Amino acid sequence: MQPAVCHTFYNPRMNQLDILVPFGLPPPDLAKDFLRQCNAPSLAMLLTRGKVLQTESFNPFSRALPHESWLASKFLAKSPDTQNSPPVAHALMRNFGLQAESGTWFVLQPVHFHIARDHIVLTDPRQLALQDAEARLLFEAARPLFEETGKALVYGDATTWFVRADDWHDLHTATPDAACGHNIDIWLPKGDAELAWRKLQNEVQMHWHTHAVNAEREGRGSKPVNSLWLWGGATVSNGATTAPALYSDLFNLHGWSTAMSGSQIRNHGACHAIDTVLAQPKHGFVLLDDLLEAGLAADWGTWLQQLHMLDTEWFRLFVSALQGGRLQRVNLILTHNTALAEFCASRASLRKFWVKPSLHRLLP
Repeated sequence: MQPAVCHTFYNPRMNQLDILVPFGLPPPDLAKDFLRQCNAPSLAMLLTRGKVLQTESFNPFSRALPHESWLASKFLAKSPDTQNSPPVAHALMRNFGLQAESGTWFVLQPVHFHIARDHIVLTDPRQLALQDAEARLLFEAARPLFEETGKALVYGDATTWFVRADDWHDLHTATPDAACGHNIDIWLPKGDAELAWRKLQNEVQMHWHTHAVNAEREGRGSKPVNSLWLWGGATVSNGATTAPALYSDLFNLHGWSTAMSGSQIRNHGACHAIDTVLAQPKHGFVLLDDLLEAGLAADWGTWLQQLHMLDTEWFRLFVSALQGGRLQRVNLILTHNTALAEFCASRASLRKFWVKPSLHRLLP
């Protein structure tokens, strides 16, 4: 549904919005074909009449996607390790009212592994649509197995659990989104404790294989929950604190990205109207991740549809806000799985009427 547009008085305190769009860049091998089909005139105006601030390439086997690394670099006090997933466990626990005063904690997510012809693939966890009642039963079945090895297992919500494992502090893990859709061998935890983790993971898999929850899920045609994904490890001394506040207000953070907000920034959660964004002061940040699931699944037909919707529901209104003086500057951070590009458009730059709007800057 398109955001409601209301007449809000110009707020001179609102200077800038940073807008992160995961998978806002088309896949390089299909980019030219996509842009011929793409109808996004407002995005084209922002890109063409603005300027390129930076472009960056990423290793295709990185353990976090470019937008995840960008979030970590902006919001975590410690610079993220490019060979590891962002250390978000402690910050995310706080969002659930859980306190980790010491030790090394990891995020643990119930997932579905798909067995391909000669390898195992991690399915996008969002596709599970796991309900709280189901998750709690699976959690209780797994908890004794963790406790037997001296590991504390803690429930956050249906898709987000936590485990304390001080002796696993050296494990290098990958985010689920970095790994999903791929052969999991490359993205499995690596380090001295990797065999201990795999042994425990296998035990959980065996207990869940015949669990009533999975029997019921398969009976209704849903994917079974047949494994766990470990990532986000943080030790109190190296990953529990957030960076000094860069933004005054945050919008549309959800899932693990809510851990980025800390206590010193106003996090407005889901926001479907640009006037709500523009009513806030100073320097705001907006996450628009409508393209993420389609990008991860390589569902490019849906990706095009979602991009058209973003152009109508958001980019068009950003252009209008710049032209009307409600915004002074917009930074667009667009990514795909191996690249990031940042563009800046200002009120003044949009006056370049002689520059024809184009999406050519999305080409690799």
